[in-house]
Formats: sequence, structure tokens, C-alpha cells
Amino acid sequence: MNERNLRNIIEALIFASDEELTAEQIKNILYSCSIYVSVKEIEECINKINEEYERNGNAFEIIKIAGGYQYATRKEYAEFISKMKIESQRKKLSQSALETLAIIAYKQPITRSEIEFIRGVNVDYIVNSLLEKDLIMIKGRANSPGRPIIYGTTDNFLKTLGLNSLDDLPKLKEINEILKNEKIEGIKEEDIELFNSLNNIEKEKSEGLFNNKKEVKDKDKSDTATTNIHMNDESNEQQ
Repeated sequence: MNERNLRNIIEALIFASDEELTAEQIKNILYSCSIYVSVKEIEECINKINEEYERNGNAFEIIKIAGGYQYATRKEYAEFISKMKIESQRKKLSQSALETLAIIAYKQPITRSEIEFIRGVNVDYIVNSLLEKDLIMIKGRANSPGRPIIYGTTDNFLKTLGLNSLDDLPKLKEINEILKNEKIEGIKEEDIELFNSLNNIEKEKSEGLFNNKKEVKDKDKSDTATTNIHMNDESNEQQ
């Protein structure tokens, strides 16, 4: 098979797929059709397809995302696409859900109590909602007392944000510089406050202060619960 036909087939497979396709998956599909190529050859074909798109000035390209390949519009058109999608995205996720998702993304693996410590409110409903939307997943259990469940983001989270890996997330320091120097449409005061809390916790963790603060807060909760039990016992005795 000549290279042009191979490129056309690979192009058609990626275009027709509802989800990203890895080079290995493409190789297996071709193998089932008695076409024998290596992963390296497939990756080279994709690079040549993208070179052709660039020469032709196409508004789209094939990108590597969550370990696989998928069609996407070029970065220079992101502003226009985001304007179109911003309303639908807001309807899908509430402000509190976005805040919780950001905390999990930057602090994973993380427990519910740690999320609540940062946000200052109960997050049971939001965490369950993010689990249902396949944006976060259970990663296991922490080695702390009670072995609480720890959470992290999913491949679907990467696809939703158009990222190949978590390393592509903007660094907190970079965001801090942007927020200091630019006024960005759609960024609210509470967004900046959330970011600052994340940034402060990042510093505290590096200094070993975050876990100490959390332990004090958990102890306060425990002491309050114990006090309430004693008060109820005394009330029952008086009755």
C-alpha cells in the first residue's frame, strides 16, 4: 500500500471516531484488514497529514490528547470557539462545581475533607456530581486514620479541557502573573479568591503547615461532636 492511501485511511479512522484513537488502536484496526504497519509509521503519517493541513491553511489539525489522536480546531481560533461554547459550558457545571474540580485537578490525589478545608463548605453533592459526569474518579484510599477515599481527575477531564496530560495544566505561578497584570473577561472576584487559596496552600504544603492546620480543624470537629454527645447524655439524664 502506498503512503497516500495509508494516510487517507488513518485520516478517515480518526475523523470517524467518537473518541480519541491511540496509534496502537489504529495499528490493530489496520492489522485486522491485513495492513501491516508499525506505530512509528502511523505517527509519521499523522505528522505528514498535519503538515499538509498547515500548508493548506486548514482551521483544524490532528492533536494528541489523553494519549490518543483526535481532530481539533487550531489554537488561533480558540477565542472564537470558546465564545460559542461558554454559555453551554456554564450550564453544564455550576460555579461551585468548577471550583471543586479546579481544586481536585491541582491538588490530586485529595480527600473530601481536604477539599472542604479549602472551600469551607460541604462538597458531598458536588463530588458525586463530578463522579457521575466522569470528570473525577476514585483513586484509592489515603494512609491516614479512617483510610478516607482519595480523588483525582479522569481522561475525560483531559479531553474536556483539550489537554494531553496533567502536565499541560497552567502552572499556578503563571496564572498568578496573569491575574496580577490583566483583567480577563469572565473571571470573577471569587475565582481570584479561590486561586489565591490554592496558591497559599501550595506554599503551606511546601512548608509543612497545611497538614497541621487540617489536623487542628479535624480535631475541632471531633471535640465539637464529643461535646454535643455529652450534652445530649446530660439532657437525657435530667429527663
